[in-house]
Amino acid sequence: MPNVLLISLDTVRADVAYSGKMPGIESLRRRGTTFRQAVSSAPLTPISHASVFTGLQPARHGIRHLLREQLAPDAVTLAEHLKRAGYATGAVVSCPGLNKWYGMDRGFDFYDDEIPLLPDGSDPLTTPDVKMRGLALKRAPLVVDRAMDWLSRQQSPFFLFAHFFDAHWPYEPPEDFCPTAANPYEGEVAYSDHYVSRMLTRIEELGHALDDTLIVCFSDHGEDLAGWYPNDHSGDLGHPYEEGHGCLLFDTTQHVPLIVSGPGLPRGAEIDSQVRLVDIAPTVLELLGLEQKDADGASLTEFLRPEPAGASRPAYSETYYPEERRADGQYPDLLPLSAVRWDEGEGVRRKVIWHIGGDTVESYDLRADPTEHHGETLSTGTPPVAPPH
Repeated sequence: MPNVLLISLDTVRADVAYSGKMPGIESLRRRGTTFRQAVSSAPLTPISHASVFTGLQPARHGIRHLLREQLAPDAVTLAEHLKRAGYATGAVVSCPGLNKWYGMDRGFDFYDDEIPLLPDGSDPLTTPDVKMRGLALKRAPLVVDRAMDWLSRQQSPFFLFAHFFDAHWPYEPPEDFCPTAANPYEGEVAYSDHYVSRMLTRIEELGHALDDTLIVCFSDHGEDLAGWYPNDHSGDLGHPYEEGHGCLLFDTTQHVPLIVSGPGLPRGAEIDSQVRLVDIAPTVLELLGLEQKDADGASLTEFLRPEPAGASRPAYSETYYPEERRADGQYPDLLPLSAVRWDEGEGVRRKVIWHIGGDTVESYDLRADPTEHHGETLSTGTPPVAPPH
């Protein structure tokens, strides 16, 4: 069975990932298939990764808030499937949102979730502010070193999950790997990208051919930079409570990169049909000849053929983080949100956002309004056209 490498570029927007400025990402794109319209289930690290690991939407894997829930006992993770199939399973993660407390370590023989305390000495796992949590991270060079140290002691087949958190706030890239970076955020993405390339080189130096490795590279969510990009909404743009990500479901955070490569799969292909991060686990398992029962996602193998024939898939997203944000008393009117993004054909793409517990529904025509600044606000008594089921 092929080795499996899962790379998470936390907090990386699709437009920045696909900007052509990131050599590591571009090398992966040449090696595999780029999904240009991938959608995340949630704009928060633990929730989105739980969907990636299980193939389940948040209501079924059990994590719906940043700090309240752990992975449901009956949710089977990708690592558990692969361990049963004979894989050595290892992970190096770099932020509080993937701490063992959430249950993300299930199925891993090795799970390195060590991170520093916050500058004031407090535990980042108990800090609800997503920006402050970003100060507690394992930098990309250490992620690579620890991942390669584990891998150097393994035989094939292996499953390695490498998680890079550098693109998260505070956007202070320690080195300049991208002279054309438009801002410090892009500098942080480039910093992670450089070390992804280093990791791939070191994997080959350990004797594991990348052409014989199933590689999935994705981001769990994007980032709203309060005006650095045309489709931002946070800060003075109308949503002061949105500090990077967590409270909103615009494409700024929900449209994410996804690249899949592996033995026998197309190289340099691009797919414009809409897919979901919740499709990752079913895809990996089907490509390995393993079975996953009762998943919310569906395998992407129909797109991974010489002549792909897959259709766009409706994508569900949600965030209950506004309930936690509301608890500090600054924003008492914040409501959780759910959204569905879907294609109607002939280039027409739409999104509907529901304010859970309120009477507001937002409807967006993403072809006419790609930045989602001119949507139609409706009452719940006048619902928009329902997406396909």
